[in-house]
Amino acid sequence: MSADFPARELRIGTRTSPMALVQTAHVTRLLHQLDPRLRTVTVPVRTEADLWQGDLSGTGGKELFVKALDARLQSGDIDLALHCLKDVPGDVPLRAGLVVAAHLERADVRDVLVVPEHSAARHLGDLPPGARIGTSSVRRRAQLLRTRPDLRIVPVRGAVGTRLDLLDGARDGHVEPDTPVEPGAPDDPKAAPGALDALVLASAGLARLGLTHRVRQVFEVEELLPAVGAGVLSLECRRDDSAVAALLDHLNHEPTLTEATAERVMLQGLRGHCNSPIAGYCVTGPDGRLSLRGMVFSPDGTAFAQVHLYSDAPHDPAALGAHAATELLSQGARSLIDTGVPL
Repeated sequence: MSADFPARELRIGTRTSPMALVQTAHVTRLLHQLDPRLRTVTVPVRTEADLWQGDLSGTGGKELFVKALDARLQSGDIDLALHCLKDVPGDVPLRAGLVVAAHLERADVRDVLVVPEHSAARHLGDLPPGARIGTSSVRRRAQLLRTRPDLRIVPVRGAVGTRLDLLDGARDGHVEPDTPVEPGAPDDPKAAPGALDALVLASAGLARLGLTHRVRQVFEVEELLPAVGAGVLSLECRRDDSAVAALLDHLNHEPTLTEATAERVMLQGLRGHCNSPIAGYCVTGPDGRLSLRGMVFSPDGTAFAQVHLYSDAPHDPAALGAHAATELLSQGARSLIDTGVPL
């Protein structure tokens, strides 16, 4: 055991989904690369978000993804909690005594289109009028409807494998409308097998699960701006556990931390919550300057506020994020977030 880490077992708390367990295995490998003698144990924790399959917006929002893990971390039952940064709410402060000790190097931030295995569709434009697209993301919904107002958005949650099984239940690649539905209106969230023409999922998630062969179209960030924190895994520990914090600091990827900080400060400035159609993506240019795009949408995508800012102080991502939030608010973002009323 390395001199700076005590000879004790490191308990890693994670959600119970296949995706979360794969991500935890990745973190475990990174830790063992730091010290092959390190003893780790994975502690699966069922969160409220895993138990509740309905709409999260009225039941605690994204906090349901992190609350149970953070409580176990506070109590000392685990030493480290693993979170997808995009699932960490922007309007809820970090629990007392906890600290984000590391952001891993960012994975692909892009969204992708997945269709039934037998479908000949290669692109969103190949789908029939009124096609049913499965996603519970208000960010994706708004941007898809900007491109194709005829689409019917079906809220779908659950593990990726479950969603793919639902998608592949279709016999002929699409389902003829059986009841009148307004274009862009959400369908019954309890979608039956065969009720979907496509899913929109995260590229990084499919890659982690070895399912990239299912991808038909990759949406570039100019087509579907990513979620704030997309592709970032965050490692959280107790503030007073200096040994774990020092260990995790070796895994921190500084460029990812810088870019994620700009995005998160923007989100916090907007007081974004689970049901906020907010997108944000920051990158570091060849000259070292930060470039931050931010957008806030009405639910149907017809109204939006947007910014694209560059930082003259690349070492101050928080200032860039705060500036972006201020600009978006000056364009009426608060109305879009609070009420969904078009500008």
